[in-house]
Amino acid sequence: MIEPEEAGSAGLSILDPQVRFGRMLRRAGVPVTPAQLVDLAHALAFVDIRSREDFRLSAQAILVSRPEHLAIFAAVFDRFGRRPAQHVPGLPPVVRRRTTDAAAGWRADAGTLDLDDEPHVDRTARYSAIERLRQADFSRLDAQELAAVRAHLAAIRWQLRLRRTRRFAAQADGQQIDLRRTMRRSLRHGGEPLQLARSQRKHKPRPLVVLCDVSGSMERYSRVLLQFLYVVANRLASVEAFAFSTRLSRLTRQLRSSTVDAALDRAVLAVNDWGSGTRIGAALQAFNTEWSRRMLGRAAIVLIVSDGWDRGDVALLAQEMAQLRRRARYVIWLNPLLGDPDYAPLVRGMQAALPFVDRLLPVHNLVSLEQLAAALRKLTGWGRIAP
Repeated sequence: MIEPEEAGSAGLSILDPQVRFGRMLRRAGVPVTPAQLVDLAHALAFVDIRSREDFRLSAQAILVSRPEHLAIFAAVFDRFGRRPAQHVPGLPPVVRRRTTDAAAGWRADAGTLDLDDEPHVDRTARYSAIERLRQADFSRLDAQELAAVRAHLAAIRWQLRLRRTRRFAAQADGQQIDLRRTMRRSLRHGGEPLQLARSQRKHKPRPLVVLCDVSGSMERYSRVLLQFLYVVANRLASVEAFAFSTRLSRLTRQLRSSTVDAALDRAVLAVNDWGSGTRIGAALQAFNTEWSRRMLGRAAIVLIVSDGWDRGDVALLAQEMAQLRRRARYVIWLNPLLGDPDYAPLVRGMQAALPFVDRLLPVHNLVSLEQLAAALRKLTGWGRIAP
């Protein structure tokens, strides 16, 4: 059985056949949505993808929502793996015709995939295509590649290390002796403390606050970064998402939608100044004034996604960054321009913000997002990022 960490990378290796399988189902009459394919990519991180049956059951549970589509799914799955569809019991002629047409159309677009016969699979070509996608800059991707990036984002393991709170909870093997519960138990035995009650500190997930720049200079990356916000907001327990250009807009409720497409559409409509100028200092001032006290009081992590180009007051930016740094446990700045080896953070906005940033990281391709997820999992409890 593949471990979850290893299965995530293994699930990425069959992303292209998985998308083509969903396309084949749609041609056969099963309404498969991109959100369902994203859920399937995430589910494959927790099953043994070397098992044909495990893959079939996972795909059927996620992609089929109506009983009348079960026969179509079975026929398409068998045809997808080069198996005859005639053995499916009770297969209506219309289903058989749809399956045959879908298989023919799929083979016309690209060759077939045999899930059982590995020598027929060109692993080198598949690996090269995926590596190119992982290394490609988000600003240079077309619509089809952006759809594949969405599935990759869902397969990344987003997890924050738990924070230790000041409160204690009863635990049989805890390190702390609970004197109050010990004395209360001793009353059963005439005041003799025959059994020591123990407790342990409670652990809770750290809150995560993401401030994403959607100004004109970030327009090439904004759509992918909104998908990143959607995945993180729906994967982690306590996430607050904001977008800013000339002013701040909260997107937490908009991103809590059932499908990624609906969430992105609602998020875009909620930002009135999308693609306009950049006033990072004013946006941070609005956040510090209206939201920071209620969101940063529990050792929160703050992610600022911006290229640092600022048309506002640089002194105000430095002042608000200093206030944000005092209230947050970590401040991580994500700059998509760091993907350029010749880039240096010399613009006034970045120069004003850097003294108050714990870590400056790139966010221009899938590899950078995978590195960000790894960095978030290594956060220690003492205000620094573990190496």
